[in-house]
Amino acid sequence: MSDWELSRTYGSSAGEVRWERLGGPAAPPVVLCHGTPFSSYVWRRIARELARDHQVYVWDMPGYGISAQFEGQDVSLGAQGRVFAELLAHWDLAAPAVVAHDFGGAVALRAHLLHGAAYRRLALVDPVALAPWGSAFFRLVGAHHGVFEQLPPHLHRALVREYISSASSPGLDPAVLDRLVRPWEGEEGQPAFYRQIAQASQRYTDEIQGRYGSIELPVTVFWGEDDAWIPVAKAYELASAVPGAELVLIPGAGHLVQEDAPGRLGTELARFLGAAEPGAR
Repeated sequence: MSDWELSRTYGSSAGEVRWERLGGPAAPPVVLCHGTPFSSYVWRRIARELARDHQVYVWDMPGYGISAQFEGQDVSLGAQGRVFAELLAHWDLAAPAVVAHDFGGAVALRAHLLHGAAYRRLALVDPVALAPWGSAFFRLVGAHHGVFEQLPPHLHRALVREYISSASSPGLDPAVLDRLVRPWEGEEGQPAFYRQIAQASQRYTDEIQGRYGSIELPVTVFWGEDDAWIPVAKAYELASAVPGAELVLIPGAGHLVQEDAPGRLGTELARFLGAAEPGAR
């Protein structure tokens, strides 16, 4: 599990971002955005597969994975949307394809709709995009994050493991689960886990939800049919809100589609990324 490394850094407005680029520099670019409480690690298999024909960019959001974590850090969806727009400028990507999962969906949508980030096409994988969202667990932790930060490390680790496990329908490999939990451990990781939940406000999607009808680029919504975190009904609602959006359901997959059905999702994404633009001859 040590073969997934992000060797490059960018000093963003919300702290240091770790990132990596895979594939040939002349290939068409695609950026993969992760969600919460995950990291770019969830994209490892699909990133490598797509890198055969694309220049693939992966990154850990500030406060996540191996990017910076620190007290007082702004890791809200508002901050992440700005950081993503900064990164695209830093990478000199004028209009890449973007694939975004969970919170990454809201990040990509905010960067596009509020910060002028241009995309060639956009794939949204079980995204956080429509009200209402936020589980009872999220609300409880958000209201009492200071208390949860003081949990003994072994209880905290058990809580995070159980929470992340519930994102998968068939269940996660123990080594994969360990890797996903690791960033949330220790003196920096434990408070960072509760910090990102405390700052997870629905207002950041409320600000953009009414603008989905103005999206003019090709969009496909991918959704795990067995998603226990965000019901599949939201997939139909989102696809209906974005003009011309396609909906692809992934059977046997929960919220963490990249782990539950990487082969099927990778095949569908390769098809989506290779599709001709509307009106092209």
